[in-house]
Amino acid sequence: MITKDLEVLPRAGIHARPASIIAETANKFSSSIEIEKENMRINAKSIMGIITLGATYKTKLKLICNGDDEEEAAKEMERLFLNRFEVEKSN
Repeated sequence: MITKDLEVLPRAGIHARPASIIAETANKFSSSIEIEKENMRINAKSIMGIITLGATYKTKLKLICNGDDEEEAAKEMERLFLNRFEVEKSN
């Protein structure tokens, strides 16, 4: 199991678009990926779960990855948060 501390960097927080990007990224991995805010823990593969966190600018979150590809999943999710949910476009 890998845990990482994350912070919401976009001023708009996590709304529908970032939530869909987070869920889409999480669903690329077979590992369990969860995000925790205070006493609430959600499945990062669920857009609705992510939105229910109500994560605004500078909110501190904990990422929990557990499974066969947990290292890759944790790195990719952390990169996504550091890049403010910008995804690289493929040509």
